[in-house]
Amino acid sequence: MPHYHKLGNIPAKRHVQFRKEGGGLYAEQLVSTEGFSDLYSLTYHVYPPTMVSAIDEARSLAPDIVLEKNTRHRSFQGFQIAPAEDYIGSRVIVLANQDVYISVAAPRRSMTDHFFRNASANEVIFVHLGSGKLISMYGVLPFREGDHLVVPKGVTYQMHFDTGDNRLFIVEAFGYVRFPRRYVNRAGQLLEHAPFYERDIRKPMELITHDEKGDFKVYVKKDDMLYPYHFATHPFDVAGWDGYHYPYALSIHDFEPITGRIHQPPPVHQTFDARNFVMCAFVPRLYDYHPDAIPVPYNHSNVDSDEVLYYVDGDFMSRNHVSKGQITLHPIGLVHGPHPGAVERSLGARETRELAVMVDTFNPLMITRQAMAIEDPEYYLSWNPAN
Repeated sequence: MPHYHKLGNIPAKRHVQFRKEGGGLYAEQLVSTEGFSDLYSLTYHVYPPTMVSAIDEARSLAPDIVLEKNTRHRSFQGFQIAPAEDYIGSRVIVLANQDVYISVAAPRRSMTDHFFRNASANEVIFVHLGSGKLISMYGVLPFREGDHLVVPKGVTYQMHFDTGDNRLFIVEAFGYVRFPRRYVNRAGQLLEHAPFYERDIRKPMELITHDEKGDFKVYVKKDDMLYPYHFATHPFDVAGWDGYHYPYALSIHDFEPITGRIHQPPPVHQTFDARNFVMCAFVPRLYDYHPDAIPVPYNHSNVDSDEVLYYVDGDFMSRNHVSKGQITLHPIGLVHGPHPGAVERSLGARETRELAVMVDTFNPLMITRQAMAIEDPEYYLSWNPAN
């Protein structure tokens, strides 16, 4: 979880008068989770954040599910999703269940005339290609390739890209997203054995207060619908804030791999814990150093989880014919393991240069029409040496 942070000007106490230099009170807003029982922040606005002037007609963003029940290994070419101009319109859901939506996106254009708020899900946006700034009322958060951008539910934000060449892997979590409990002590501090540290967590560091009135369109996603809200004041009119609820970044390149004398199981690669799923990062690392070690993963059965791998870069030790942006789905109930020839190739190797993001879900995933359009239909045969 993020730790206490503050930016701008705030009063000495909560819920007391906080006056502007020219007179009048700042409008205090409590942004809280799980009612008033978990992480929260206090923000101080130039204007009340409630000044809605109009709401346009909503449209559906529900995933277009074509296969509800899947018992086949599948592979999808994520980079075959065509780029789109707008960030919101570029997000394409490929896999979904009641706990999580998994999307890919290739936005070309920055959000300069509108804003986005996911009111249903916490988001983890993995930046495969591109760089820029995530801007919210909490300030400016620069991002670059390899970053996980964690955007809490309810945060209004914009994505500003440096170029038009961007590829994102987006995970929407309908429950919490936090660091694994085994990584933190009772005070919430990351422990010595954790594969990353507080210094690796990048927070918003520049607060820009927009004292502006006008017509500001905020697209609010809620229950698979997109509601175009118009506000009479700029959403980023915060003069100061403090607390624990804010966007942050964690780079896959700052993940320090845990290695061993023999092959280590996937939990050593875990980055985030979520409700009914986990996320992991596979990064460049030394191979196992037992003299008879087999570096590639053993054959294994997912009896409790669907396994999704998103391939980022490098040669993946256990797979043949892997491409950037490829997504594989290995479902509950089936065995999978190294492709033919992978075990022999790995013997005596010292290291791997792979980069990948994994999502393991504890409820089966459904497949969308858009995913089926980019599927390699023969992937399930790829373990057969004849292929």
